[in-house]
Amino acid sequence: METEDKFPIRSYSKSELASLYLPHITSKSAVCKLNKWIAHYPGLWNALLEIGFAPKSHYYTPAQVRLIVQALGEP
Repeated sequence: METEDKFPIRSYSKSELASLYLPHITSKSAVCKLNKWIAHYPGLWNALLEIGFAPKSHYYTPAQVRLIVQALGEP
């Protein structure tokens, strides 16, 4: 059961989610860094592709956000 203080799983733009993980750098740099984390986390990239992730998309779906948060932890 999720509590109110848990990270909300919803659609996020790539820059919005990346900035939550890396708030002290520019959003463009944060997106690049988050992409590297996703690429280097074992199985995460393929899992995202399996549920419809498109690298050129500007948004993550709630299902994609859930996978990222499960892998990397809450921002």
